[in-house]
Amino acid sequence: MLLVRVHVARSPIHGLNVFAAEPIPAGRELWRFAPGFDLDLELSAIERQSGHIREFLLHYGYVDPRLNRYILCCDHAHFLNHSGDPNLRPDFANDRYGVDRAVRDIAVGEELTVDYRIVEGTDSGTQLD
Repeated sequence: MLLVRVHVARSPIHGLNVFAAEPIPAGRELWRFAPGFDLDLELSAIERQSGHIREFLLHYGYVDPRLNRYILCCDHAHFLNHSGDPNLRPDFANDRYGVDRAVRDIAVGEELTVDYRIVEGTDSGTQLD
């Protein structure tokens, strides 16, 4: 669940994305998994879905390779776009799901981005454990 005020708007990167609605200082926690709100499912639950539902789930959620679980953020966080130079970074040190923190100060109106390769574990050189 996003822990800061945001709004969703068209993105110059792709489709829609999340934009800061308040100044966010470097190091601030912006997202944390919220049990009972966000989804944590066995992979088999995704595989059992029909084609268009499975496509939707895989587009808006991700498979966490550390947990071997499907995760879906159930608020605007599922609109976060990828960047090779993101302003958010997962921190897996003290939380099973990880938390996203600002890597630098983020201004009001700035697009929030994350590196999908870290979240999905496909960039082993930068994945946090």
